[in-house]
Amino acid sequence: MTAQNPSICVFCGSRDGKNPTHAAAAEELGRTIADAGWRLVYGAGDVGLMGRVARSAQAAGGQTFGVIPVHLFDREVGKRDLTTFIVTENMHERKKVMFMNSDAIVVMPGGAGSLDEFFEVLTWRQLGLHEKPILLLNTDGFWTPLTGLIDHFIAEGFADASLRDYVRVTPSVEALMAALRAALS
Repeated sequence: MTAQNPSICVFCGSRDGKNPTHAAAAEELGRTIADAGWRLVYGAGDVGLMGRVARSAQAAGGQTFGVIPVHLFDREVGKRDLTTFIVTENMHERKKVMFMNSDAIVVMPGGAGSLDEFFEVLTWRQLGLHEKPILLLNTDGFWTPLTGLIDHFIAEGFADASLRDYVRVTPSVEALMAALRAALS
């Protein structure tokens, strides 16, 4: 494995969204990360999918590492009872601290913030700045339009076909965990 007890960065929504499948997947993911003996690295909020993944990891006895920028502390209800809790000055610093303290990146359903986080780590990978696995949890096909957009970038000549190889799309938490185990071994 990359590390004896890998740290998995989870980027996800600060809302639950309309589809209850996403909330259930967040709870399952937090629990399975903890059950594997891995540490959850996430945005330190106690709302939406973020809160669900963290609370379920904690309930399963997992280690949690949260990073939140000072300007979102109230809005995202900063979760202070984490194993490690860090407050940053801004969003850029938040993403950097989360990335630097993780061995793999998982992107669950979310909005513009989750897309920003995804594209930043994908761009860094494309530029050769890291080789960490990037996985999309595509519950109920949530990320299918995004993968189509990536294919469009490639078809239109704005990216090499290798861009698609940097992202693993998984339909379930079970498939995601199997992919993480393979990638981290």
